[in-house]
Amino acid sequence: MGDSHRSGLVASTIPFSNVDGPGNRFVVFFQGCNFDCAACHNPQTIPGHEPVDDDGPRRLGVDELLVDIRRAAPFISGVTASGGEATQQPAFLHELFAEVKSDPDLAHLTCMVDSNGSCDFATWDGLAPVMDGAMIDLKCLEPTIHLEMTGQRNEPVRAGIRHVHELDRLYEVRLLLIAGVNDDRDLLLRTGEWLAAVDPGMRVKVIGFRGHGARPHDPPLVEPTAVELEEAAALLDSVASFELCVV
Repeated sequence: MGDSHRSGLVASTIPFSNVDGPGNRFVVFFQGCNFDCAACHNPQTIPGHEPVDDDGPRRLGVDELLVDIRRAAPFISGVTASGGEATQQPAFLHELFAEVKSDPDLAHLTCMVDSNGSCDFATWDGLAPVMDGAMIDLKCLEPTIHLEMTGQRNEPVRAGIRHVHELDRLYEVRLLLIAGVNDDRDLLLRTGEWLAAVDPGMRVKVIGFRGHGARPHDPPLVEPTAVELEEAAALLDSVASFELCVV
């Protein structure tokens, strides 16, 4: 790929994170997202604009990111591309992961994508050789609710989950539950059945919405209780032998 693919818009980076994939990870938050989620905790990363001031996103090169990744490498297990939506800058993402994989001092690091799953198959096909796994959010199986939650249709997300699984790159599906929005019992059972049809043993992470740090919403979104999250996980567990995690 050419030099134009060796830089991209980056909102921020975190040198050490234990909540953005397996182990301790260096996280790159890509700027720009094709979703407009009501529950977004990083709404500042949604616009895909060029830098306008020192507090905004930066255009960074792969080589600049590699300097920071090398510094953290002895203490991390991998690199996660998050956002925003990293797959909106596929060439830059590919270059970053390819450089990590080709560097003898970094090749032991796993390369993961935290994604909404809504991109074309060609993007996933291109990333597969340099990507160890994708963590994909399924905001809601019900199309109408998904549209209300994100501003986008969920058909591309469901197709993306199936395709990434076929590529043997689906690390986990994440279900963000908001009380009274997408946690209906029948809906959860149908979600479990749909996921089981893709892979009855897949890793599924049930995540409870947390209001702290989320964008304002009117009326306010409601956090599910710990009991409600465990009940949701039990419903999913009744459908298939998922590898379940509740957070």
